[in-house]
Amino acid sequence: MNFDRSLDAPTGVGVRLSPLVSRILAPNPGPFTFKGTGTYLIGAGADVAVVDPGPLILSHVQALQRAVGRRRLSHILITHTHRDHAPASAPLKEWSGARTYALAPAAQAGAGEGAADEAHDHDFVPDELLVDGAALAGDGFDIACLATPGHTANHMCFVLAQEKALFSGDHVMGWSTSVIAPPDGEMGEYVASLEKLSTRDDAIFYPTHGSPIPQPNLWLQQLIAHRRQREVQILDALVGGAAIPAIVEKLYPAIDTALRGAAALQTLAHLDWLKARGLVIESSGRWIRSGIE
Repeated sequence: MNFDRSLDAPTGVGVRLSPLVSRILAPNPGPFTFKGTGTYLIGAGADVAVVDPGPLILSHVQALQRAVGRRRLSHILITHTHRDHAPASAPLKEWSGARTYALAPAAQAGAGEGAADEAHDHDFVPDELLVDGAALAGDGFDIACLATPGHTANHMCFVLAQEKALFSGDHVMGWSTSVIAPPDGEMGEYVASLEKLSTRDDAIFYPTHGSPIPQPNLWLQQLIAHRRQREVQILDALVGGAAIPAIVEKLYPAIDTALRGAAALQTLAHLDWLKARGLVIESSGRWIRSGIE
């Protein structure tokens, strides 16, 4: 896959990307955030909407406040509730009075099989719960809401109608594939959401991490093909049966130690999806191809 890791942007400074879109990069680089959280501001008139306000870092919140300035902050939009996306919504809301919008809050930790992982901001509760196809509007912009579960159960993308621009959160990124971590992440839903976006004619994607994606449909096809190929590789690795650590070692032999846990969860997500379709079974920690071994 031809990943784009060319992003070279300053933190805390507004960068104009189009007539209606600008981005401010938060100072939180890392193995899962790349150069940091890219918070987007939409609007060139009296209103401005913010997509993914980001982590609770004072300098980043202050940079967003400066960028909004005297305009009305009309919407605070959250693609999903991971801690690098949602927490800064609280001080922005208190400062501006704007309402927050998301598909759903994070599932409560310890809720059983559907429990969310610790990466979520469990303090965030949206003022408005959005549904797939919901429409929002401000001065000079119209936004459609697209539910895209998979990376998380509550992931949602937002589409700026005036520029055919889709804010893809962590669902589609150009610098890396998305981590699908069960039980909150679900591979079957993730691929279905990729296929859902592939039927559209958006001109550009703005992921929360990394550079804009100017030919999104071509990239979507690569991502879907990658998931299908990985599925075949996992099935091949199961000849004779195998546990997840052995599968990870075979599929990701040179992976950074910091990413090994994510690779194991990614593998589990694929295995869960294969199991749901009756293609594999699990017994005492070993996974076996159905009807072969």
